[in-house]
Amino acid sequence: MQVAVVGAGAVGCYYGGLLLKAGHDVTFIGRQPHVDAINTHGLLLDTRSFREYLPARAATDTTALASPDLVLVCVKSADTEQAGRSLAGHLRPETSVLSLQNGVDNARRLSAVTGHAVIPVVVYVGSEMAGPGHVRHHGGGDLAIGPSAASAALAEMLQAAGIGTTIADDIDRTLWSKLIINCAYNALSAVAGISYGPMLEVEGTRDVVISAVQEAISVARACGASIQDDLIAHILNIPTMMPNQMSSTAQDLARGKPSEIDFLNGHVVRKGAELGIATPTNQALQVMVKLAERGKEGRRAD
Repeated sequence: MQVAVVGAGAVGCYYGGLLLKAGHDVTFIGRQPHVDAINTHGLLLDTRSFREYLPARAATDTTALASPDLVLVCVKSADTEQAGRSLAGHLRPETSVLSLQNGVDNARRLSAVTGHAVIPVVVYVGSEMAGPGHVRHHGGGDLAIGPSAASAALAEMLQAAGIGTTIADDIDRTLWSKLIINCAYNALSAVAGISYGPMLEVEGTRDVVISAVQEAISVARACGASIQDDLIAHILNIPTMMPNQMSSTAQDLARGKPSEIDFLNGHVVRKGAELGIATPTNQALQVMVKLAERGKEGRRAD
């Protein structure tokens, strides 16, 4: 298949790399350092089971992009509309567009801009860009995709590339469950610069995580999502499952990039305000990250 990855960061390069390794024709759209490295040396896909340079094409924009069979949109939530506009003229009616993004409303926002059906996807992977054109995999890798006429064929194609894929009939519940996981750990990992493993060893952290999760579950249920009763127990087990993972928000802060905190804890805060549900823990976590971002901006200015 002709595949375009819009947003060649840790998520886009990991899944695009696996599709590339499986024999698909993949073009990566990303930032200049990654584009230059990929075009010069190939994409370095560094996983737990193999480490391999994969010849690939990359560009900084979509102007030279042919009409692909499949588009993986992996940009940050704040860039969703811009990514959608960049795809104008490149989408055929039969093109499948998948949103592999954090948050619960990116597929809807993307579809509104493109006028094209977009399938929401929930991503369960720990990965990072370890250098230009170098994606390092820490764990996980499964996908849950929303139902559509194309979903069964897409799931089969992804499975054949070594990507565990399920079709989630209740995709809103799945999207909200992932968002709640992000609300539990992303901000704490970012502000402390700490991986998930040692996080809960610090006294009081477990209480903060549980409070953030309980608030987010209340908001999700008020929005109509049927959140499972055992979600908190699952979330508290994540540091054991992925001890070396730094949250995507932590990676953004470390690189001086804008975070997605307004679309994670911030989304819960906004929806809570609309619904009359108090979300003080999520608000504190959101503010902590925004203060950390402001502090980094000040240090760069000095």
